[in-house]
Amino acid sequence: MRALSVHYGTIQALESVSFGLTTGEIVALIGPNGAGKSTALKALSGAAALEGGRITAGEVWFDGSEITGTTTDRLVRAGISLIPERRHVFSSMSVAENLEMGGYTLKRRDVVKSTERVLTIFPHLQCRLKVVAGVLSTGEQQMVALARGLMINPRLLLADEPFLGLSPEYVDIVSETLRDINRSGTSVLFAEQNVSMALDLAHRAYVFERGRIPLAGNSGELQNSAEVKRLFWGS
Repeated sequence: MRALSVHYGTIQALESVSFGLTTGEIVALIGPNGAGKSTALKALSGAAALEGGRITAGEVWFDGSEITGTTTDRLVRAGISLIPERRHVFSSMSVAENLEMGGYTLKRRDVVKSTERVLTIFPHLQCRLKVVAGVLSTGEQQMVALARGLMINPRLLLADEPFLGLSPEYVDIVSETLRDINRSGTSVLFAEQNVSMALDLAHRAYVFERGRIPLAGNSGELQNSAEVKRLFWGS
């Protein structure tokens, strides 16, 4: 992402933001609510345009090709998958149907294979396939959202606030799942308000503040940064 600016009507959500990640990394976008983290993920995934957002300057690149303004379905086919904030499972559909929706770009036989693959990552969902997703616990719905996002076996997984509202037990499960996904070859870019949690998981992080990135670095460096402490804890 190079010098990207995004507007929602007259409101500027991002101002000349630049960041990137290399293959095999876990990178966090950290900052308070409304800082621009979600907008950055939506701009990268093509979802910003679906909510009335406009890229007014800059470029988005993926795997050596410019993808600025590319539609979401084409980005999915290119290997980019977004787990939206608050999960947004299809609450009236079964778990199995949610997974099928995640594989909508795949051929039928590949949907079956991909379902089998994601159930090895989330074996807990095996006995929930016929259950309506809306009655699951928050943690289980996050599993469904992650599994749905993995149906295309993405090269880049984008996750918006993946720990929001989760119990400590499910925070640990989701953290370890993201690490496992990353070890299997998928790059992970996620947005998170909980700075300590994000830096424990990520290799690197970018700090967002009012639509800009004033600070970036390795997670270890940022954990000990006086500037990070000032921004988030006022000390």
